[in-house]
Order: sequence, then C-alpha cells, then structure tokens
Amino acid sequence: MSYKPWDGRFAEKTDALVEAFTSSIDVDKHLYKYDIEGSIAHSKMMAKQNIISNEDAKSIEEGLLKIKEEIETGSFEYSDSLEDIHMHIESRLVDHAGDSAKKLHTGRSRNDQVALDVRLYLRNETNIIIDQLKSFLDVIVNFSKKHIDIPVAGYTHLQRAQPVLLSHHMMAYFEMFKRDMERFKDSLKRVNVMPLGSAALAGTTYNIDRELTAELLNFPEVSKNSMDSVSDRDFIMEFNSIASICMVHFSRISEELIIWSSSEFNFIEISDAFTTGSSIMPQKKNPDVAEIVRGKTGRVFGNLMTILTLMKSLPLAYNRDMQEDKTPLFDTVDTLKACIAVYKGMLPNIKVNKENMYNSTTVGFINATDMADYLVTKGMPFREAHSVVGKTVSFALSKNKEIHELTVKELKEFTELADEKLFKFLTTESMIERRISSGGTATSNVKTAIDEAESYLKANS
Repeated sequence: MSYKPWDGRFAEKTDALVEAFTSSIDVDKHLYKYDIEGSIAHSKMMAKQNIISNEDAKSIEEGLLKIKEEIETGSFEYSDSLEDIHMHIESRLVDHAGDSAKKLHTGRSRNDQVALDVRLYLRNETNIIIDQLKSFLDVIVNFSKKHIDIPVAGYTHLQRAQPVLLSHHMMAYFEMFKRDMERFKDSLKRVNVMPLGSAALAGTTYNIDRELTAELLNFPEVSKNSMDSVSDRDFIMEFNSIASICMVHFSRISEELIIWSSSEFNFIEISDAFTTGSSIMPQKKNPDVAEIVRGKTGRVFGNLMTILTLMKSLPLAYNRDMQEDKTPLFDTVDTLKACIAVYKGMLPNIKVNKENMYNSTTVGFINATDMADYLVTKGMPFREAHSVVGKTVSFALSKNKEIHELTVKELKEFTELADEKLFKFLTTESMIERRISSGGTATSNVKTAIDEAESYLKANS
C-alpha cells in the first residue's frame, strides 16, 4: 500500500509526518462511489476511442466494482501513505486488474478526476436536498391548511403591529423555502458540467471523446476551458451560499418557535419528542431542536467563509490548498439535510394555543392603523388621521384602555368623524378580512395562496 504515482522522480521516501499531514483520505473517502463511477466511464470512453482495449476496459470495470464492494462491506484498507481516495482505488485496482489497472489513468489527472468526483457528489446531494425541501414545503402547506382559522398578532421590531392569520404567517416561510429550492435547482446548471479530460490543466494529447464521457455520466455540458475546469470551485461556493441563505430561513423560523413556546408568549407547545428537559430544574421543557438548528446556522456560514477564503488568492490552475474544499462542503450538506429532516418531523406535531394567539390580536393598540383607515374613508387625509390616532392612543394609555374600549364621546375629543360604526372596523376579524390586497392576510387570499402552493408542489413532484 505504499505505491505513489510519482515515485520515478523522487529519490527519498516521503516523511511519515508529511504523509499524515497531506493525507485527505479521512475526508475524501466519501467520494469513493463517484470516483469509481467516473473511472468506469473514463475506461469505457478510452476503449471506444481505441486508447485501451475492450479487454482492459472490462478488467478495469470488474476490478472497480470489486473495490466498491470491499469499501461498502468494510474490508477495504486505508493508509495515509496513499493520500487520497483516487490513489487508494488505483493502487488496489492493480491487485484486481493487473497491468490493465495501470492504463486507467491515461488521459486524465487527479486534478480533473477530483473535480469530476465532487461534481457528481454535489449533483446527487443537491437533488436530495431539493426533494427534502419539497417535502418540507408540503409540511408547511398542510400546517397552514390545518390552522386556517387562527388569527395571531403580526410583529415588526418584535412589537405587536397588525393581526394576521397564522396560516399567512407560515406561508411566508413557504415562500422563503420555495426560493431556496429554486436556487438549488438553478445551481445544478453550474454543477452539471463535465470536467474530465482537462487533465492536469492543459488538456491531453490522447484522442479522447469528452462528449461520450459526459453522456455516460449524464452530464448535459462539457467544460470549455481546461484550466478553469480543474481550478473552478465556484459551484461549491454557490452551493454553500445557497445553503447559508436557507439556514437563515431555518434560523428565523427557529427563533419564532423558541419565542412562541416561551411562557411569556405561550402561543405554541412543541412536542415532547422534539424537546428536552433540564438536569436540575424539573419543570423545564426546552426547545433544544430549534435552538440547535439556529446554532448550526453559524456553522454553515463558517463553511461558506472557509471556501471563499480558500479560493480568494489562488493562481491558476490547481493548487493543493483546494484539498480543503471538501470538509466545508460535506459538512454543509450533512448539516442542511439534518435540519430539514428534523423540521419535517417537528412542525406537524406542534400544538397551537388558539386562545392565546387570538388574545394577542386584541391588545397593544393593534387596531390603530384600522382606525386611521376608517377616518380616511370619512374623507380625512391619511397623515392627519395618523396624527389623530396617535393622540388617541396616548389618551387611551393614560386611561389604561385599548382604543376599542373608549367611548364614542372620548373618541370625539380627537375627531368628530368617530362614530359607532368605527368599532366594527376595530375587531380582529374585520381587520383581517378587509386586507384583500394581493398577498394580504384576508382568508380568501391565504386560501388561494395555499391552493397555488399545492399546485406548485404537484407540478414539481
């Protein structure tokens, strides 16, 4: 297991400390099946182009499949002396395929080989994440349908602002995660580009057929520039960027669930299955899952900063620094998938405290804007109405009352336009149902949004 492809150039053995320091096998062994898939396609292409014989290609494929089985059954041996997954597989292939194995690396380099492996990996994982997000969007829609009749205070600056339907609030997250899913789908255009055949940086002298390799690996496009092919990690930066945006959305919804489940709000109760207790305080029920998701956002952000910093000063073409691209990529993939999975389980099992949510829409002068709107219907300019209502709020505060608890006589101290009809404008139901502008919180609008969301998910199933 000490074979090195550059042995011919070096008179001294690599120091064991250097072997351990430069080894990436603990990380990139996760790419084994993609490395094998790419190598089989490469050998088939070379046989078609008469670069190697059909017998060699067959022997190579059989050997690679045996190695795949060894890795998956746990019998494959790893060693720092072989650095990476490519050299491990190539070294072991000699045992299975003999001299045929030594022909596999014809017309390629580890530079374009690893670029291919990572693209195959990320294409597969991105499609998994897209499917996961699609399922989570369905969870949000079902939650919104189930709670279509529940009003809750909407907030700005974490201050009560105006009442909305809980379903309207949750469908805002549908839009966020839908954008995330669309971003991931669009990013596949940049991932789905076949780099193999670029060799180390300048291409190869062999009569390879890159289009055939791309066809065998289901790539719709072949990279255009060999130097860019081996040094491009934009697609990793883009993935980590999209994942970071997606984690922002998970962090935001986590923050709200944490606040809403507090005793001060008591809007929701998160299922026991998705909470934990305290080692010292018996009464505690902590929203740990939501908190951990919120915390993992920083982890994903850090991975984005890692890859951006890694690439920012690298000259063309490949540099060994780029070995460090996989840890932040793999970790982001695993972290995001875990967060989506746990939310798919947690959200449907949240218990909503309907009474407390409704009560939040009746206090805190949440109907002040609606009083101003009423005065506008009576002919008062909005800015004047805004001032009148502001004075009314100040007066109500001094009396420890809400606007709708004042008498008509008290209201008339600020405007003669106040009358009994005003109070109908100030109910929670009226405030919600009159917000009929496109995208507003009126029940009919929210039901339409849910219907459109279901149609979208069905069309993208």
